[in-house]
Amino acid sequence: MSILVYLIPVALFLGGISLLAFLWALRSGQYDDMDGAAQRILLDDDEAGGTRADERVIL
Repeated sequence: MSILVYLIPVALFLGGISLLAFLWALRSGQYDDMDGAAQRILLDDDEAGGTRADERVIL
């Protein structure tokens, strides 16, 4: 039973840290574009194909 004296404050501290991290993520715009990366993978690139002159192919 005395272990609860240690576990409850640790749990509250970790919960507070998690809440602060979530609020920081909201304020910094981490959740603004949830579908952008998923849609970008489906779009074709503008390149015509092949390698560009500044790229080197290493075998």
